Amino acid sequence: MTTHRIGVLQLSESFADLWAEWATELGATVEQLAVDELPPPDVALCIVSGAGEEERAAEHVAALHAVTKNPIFVVGAEASHRFAVESLRRGATDYFVLPADVDLCRRSIGRVLEQARVVVEAAQTEDAFGTLIGESPAFTTVIDATRRVAKHGDVTVLIQGETGTGKELVARALHEHSPRHSHPFIAVNCAAIPRELMESELFGHERGAFTDAHAAKPGLFEEAHTGTLFLDEIGNMPLPLQGKLLRALEERLIRRLGSVTSIEVDVRFLAATHVDLQRAVAEGEFREDLYYRLNVVPITLPPLRERGEDTILLARHFATVLAERYALPVPSFGPEAVTTLRSNAWPGNVRELRHAIERALLLSTEGTLDAAHFVMTPRTAAPTSGVLPFPATLDQITTAAAQAMVTKLDGNKSGAARMLGVSRSRLQRLLDRESDQ
Repeated sequence: MTTHRIGVLQLSESFADLWAEWATELGATVEQLAVDELPPPDVALCIVSGAGEEERAAEHVAALHAVTKNPIFVVGAEASHRFAVESLRRGATDYFVLPADVDLCRRSIGRVLEQARVVVEAAQTEDAFGTLIGESPAFTTVIDATRRVAKHGDVTVLIQGETGTGKELVARALHEHSPRHSHPFIAVNCAAIPRELMESELFGHERGAFTDAHAAKPGLFEEAHTGTLFLDEIGNMPLPLQGKLLRALEERLIRRLGSVTSIEVDVRFLAATHVDLQRAVAEGEFREDLYYRLNVVPITLPPLRERGEDTILLARHFATVLAERYALPVPSFGPEAVTTLRSNAWPGNVRELRHAIERALLLSTEGTLDAAHFVMTPRTAAPTSGVLPFPATLDQITTAAAQAMVTKLDGNKSGAARMLGVSRSRLQRLLDRESDQ
C-alpha cells in the first residue's frame, strides 16, 4: 500500500497545526522535511513567516528543486512580490500567503496528492499486465480470463502451468487489479520452506510453542490480512498441513502454533503449481477436498512451445529491457537466430528464454545476435544416452530412470518430474530410494 507524503520545511511555527489536519483529510502523512531527503515527498511545503527568513528559504527551495521534480509550495505570512518571484525562479511551483490563500493552498495540495495516486495506480496496472506479454490465442485467452476474475476480490484461483510460464506474474496481476490492490500481497514458495517449518510460517506461533520460539510471531495469513496470500508450488505442501489449510480457507480462521485462540483473517487466496493435482489426488499425495476448494477458478498457462510467434515477441522485449539495464545497444536478431529461437523446445519456458537472451546479449559483440549465441534444446529430444540397469527389478529401473532424467536436465527436479509425468514429491522419494540402495 502506497502512503503519500506531505513534507514540511518549517522555518516558521506559523500554521503548524494546519498541515496535520490537512494530511488527515487528504489521506496522507505529514513529516518534517530535510532538504536532501530521499525519496522526496509527493509535495513539499516551505514555511516562511517574515522577511528575515526569505534568503534562507530561497536557498532551501533551490536545494529541494535539485533533488526532486515534485511540487514545492512556498507558504508565507506576508505578501511579498519580490520574494514570490525569487522563489519561483529558484524552483518553487507556487507561492501562497496565509490565511488569505488557505483554500487555494489546500486545493492545490489535494490536487497534487490525487495526481500522485493516479500515477501509482497506473504504474501498478502497467506493472501487472505489462509484464504479461503475448499475442498468441492460447495466451490472450488466459489474460482475458485473468482480467475478468481479477475484479472479484474474494474468488480463489488455482494457477497451473509448467515451470517458468509466469504463474506468479498472473497472481500479481490478479491482486493489483482487484479491490484489494492497496493491501498486502504476500507470496511464498512452498517448495522453498522446510516441511517442519511450514506450519509456523503460514499460521505463526506463540512464544514457547517449540524450542526456538523465543517470541510470538504472526504467520503469513496474518501478514496478508485484507490483502492476497499467494502460495506457489502448493503441490509440495505436506498432507498433514493440507487439512489445516482447508479449514483456514473455509472458515477464515487460523490458530497459531501453541495457541488455543483462533484468529479471524480476511484474505484472497491464490495458489499455483506445475504438478498435476488431479494425478496427485489419485496417488494419495494431495487432499481431494482441498483440491476442489482451490479449483474454484482454474487458470492454466500454456507452455512457450505452444505460443507460436510469442517466442520472438518476448525475445525482442527482453533484448530491449536488458540492453537498457546494462547500458548496451539494443541488438537485432539475424534470420538464423529467429529460426533457432522458434525451433527451441524451451523446457524452462519464458524464464529460460529471458536467461538465454541475457546471456547472449552479454557475451556477444554489439550488434546482431545470431544462432551461435544460443544453446538449443530441440523440440524433439534425443533419446537419453544413459544406460538403465537391465536385467533389474522394476523398482531399480524406475529409480534409475528418475536419476537419469534429473541428470539430463542438469539437476532440474521440477522439470524432471514434469517430463516423467509424476509429482515432484514422488520424484524425490524415488531419488531418496536410490540413495538408500
